[in-house]
Amino acid sequence: MALRNGLGLPDHGRVQLKERVCQNEGVYTFRTGSLNVGTMTGKSREIADLMSRRRLKILCVQETRWKGNKAKELAEGYKLYYSGTKNGRYGVGIILAKELKEGVSEVDRKSDRIMPVKLEVGGGRATNICAYAPQLGCEVEEKDAFWKDLDQVVAGIPEEERVFVGADLNGHVEKRRSGEERVHGDWSVRERMQKESE
Repeated sequence: MALRNGLGLPDHGRVQLKERVCQNEGVYTFRTGSLNVGTMTGKSREIADLMSRRRLKILCVQETRWKGNKAKELAEGYKLYYSGTKNGRYGVGIILAKELKEGVSEVDRKSDRIMPVKLEVGGGRATNICAYAPQLGCEVEEKDAFWKDLDQVVAGIPEEERVFVGADLNGHVEKRRSGEERVHGDWSVRERMQKESE
């Protein structure tokens, strides 16, 4: 597909036509994001506004703290698919824009920490995975189980499908490295956490 674009200053009568070629003809592009919301309670409108402002089509949310496995319509046509536990801890969800929610072909609520959603989009298939890793202080077994489950989910996706992972992996920078000052300031995150706990 070729587009024509007028270049030059119109008041000087020097409008030139330039042909532009679209490199990704037939490819659907969209913005995705990931956000630890702390809780979804009372934040539906705020998150819909954020997605609209940032032009996000997909937003993975962690720490929803909602019970059960459901789907819910949000403001401005967005739809939230979420997975939580009986006690209302943790929880993950994927919010889709109006034009994408009709393309949902499968929602696999694996756990309150991992949830893949398959979409038919742009003539192909895409799997969006929302993940929320166990944080500092959780049992090693729980962390190992999370990484094993996430690995199984990713390994089970056919090669021809696109994969997007939106996650809060609760990672920390361990040791100080030269050049890091521009990113983390004076101390690494781990050193700062240890100093604050002393």
